[in-house]
Amino acid sequence: MKVAVLGLGEAGIMYSQAFAEAGCEVRGFDIRQVAVPEGVTFVPSVAEAVHNADLILSLVTSRGALAVAQEVRESVTSAAVYIDLNSASPAKKLEVQDALDGSVKMVDGAVIGSVMKYGAKVHLLLSGEFAQEAAESMSVIGSDAEAIGGAVGDASQRKLLRSVFMKGLGALIAEAMQAGEETGQVKWMRTQIANELIDGEATLDRLNDGTKIHALRRAHELKDSLDQLQLNACESLNWPVTRGALDVHKYWARTTGSSIVEELAQVPTAALGDGGDRLGVVHSSIKQTWKSRAIAGKAFTVYTREGDNQAIHRALKEAAPGDILVVSGGGFTERALMGELIAQRAQNAGIIGMVIDGAVRDVDELEKLDFPVWAAGVSPAGPYKHGPGRLGVPVSIGGVVCQHRDFVVADADGVVVIPGESAEQHLHAGLAVVADEASRRELIRATVPVT
Repeated sequence: MKVAVLGLGEAGIMYSQAFAEAGCEVRGFDIRQVAVPEGVTFVPSVAEAVHNADLILSLVTSRGALAVAQEVRESVTSAAVYIDLNSASPAKKLEVQDALDGSVKMVDGAVIGSVMKYGAKVHLLLSGEFAQEAAESMSVIGSDAEAIGGAVGDASQRKLLRSVFMKGLGALIAEAMQAGEETGQVKWMRTQIANELIDGEATLDRLNDGTKIHALRRAHELKDSLDQLQLNACESLNWPVTRGALDVHKYWARTTGSSIVEELAQVPTAALGDGGDRLGVVHSSIKQTWKSRAIAGKAFTVYTREGDNQAIHRALKEAAPGDILVVSGGGFTERALMGELIAQRAQNAGIIGMVIDGAVRDVDELEKLDFPVWAAGVSPAGPYKHGPGRLGVPVSIGGVVCQHRDFVVADADGVVVIPGESAEQHLHAGLAVVADEASRRELIRATVPVT
């Protein structure tokens, strides 16, 4: 069998050596001049590597996968099996398939497990029409290749799902060991971690079910853990995995069926602002245009030229139901960026409101439509519709940076922008402020002199 290995990094060298030792004719290519194992021929081009090849392995990284596939299409001389083993998204694998344009038998490959531990026998997932043929080719070197069938992209999808666990687990262990180092408990921490990494599915079920059942209690425990680490360990460390774990427990502790958006809408912006260290509060010049209900949702950001609403019209077609349009209009208040007609179209699209660093008009009609809008001003003058404008980019709104898909809460007091990654923390901090103020309010009432 003639084998071409494109990309001679750690995995490429390993596979090329394994096929050479199995008696195959192996040609390897890399953009760098690298030493190759005995029995492997280094060639200076993709074309030379894939000439008359029966099996082609692409191991060039996700960034180079598409370019290499295009070269292969122009150079291949036989209907070889082509296994893309690059760690890439399913969408990228489909792009590679399109670039190959049927010139070879495309197979999506995903390495599952440690190459350093298992070498060429590491477990592979193979998907696509020719997955079984690819598995048979890999069996020459004793590879644990599993043909799962399906479509190109299915193998990579499973790998990415596994990465949620494996990379998260790795990050958790690294942070836990760091905590052990900072507190002088490295050996004890190692023992605790090692003792939990046993018993397979029994441990999985115990941890998964326990997290959901005892989420509220464990969230409090994690908060205490985080406070302790910040008190006794290095204050410059952010402990991101622990913060993330706290957010996950808060998520499961929330009332079944409710969403964070629904709960954020119930917390006054003043409390959310106080709970968030008074950051993220939009400038007071951006006010309710009429006395509407409070709203909360994810931001769909719009960056537009002053007095021009072309980008808003485009956003109406792309925003999702439940979104809030956050429009950065440069604070210009002499031309309205929206009015009654846009509000009606926004409602039809499921958009629940707008926050605009600019002007609006038709305020009475906005109230009749029950469409909440916060703006920097009101003007009867209409907008231009020429552009330019951008959607889904970071914007400045009333002196606050709002990222696309951040959370926005707006009520009679004003507007607060909450970073998406810290929404759970802001929610619970805001609820804590509400509870504290309620307690103090009762105390104040209790101390009023009786006349």
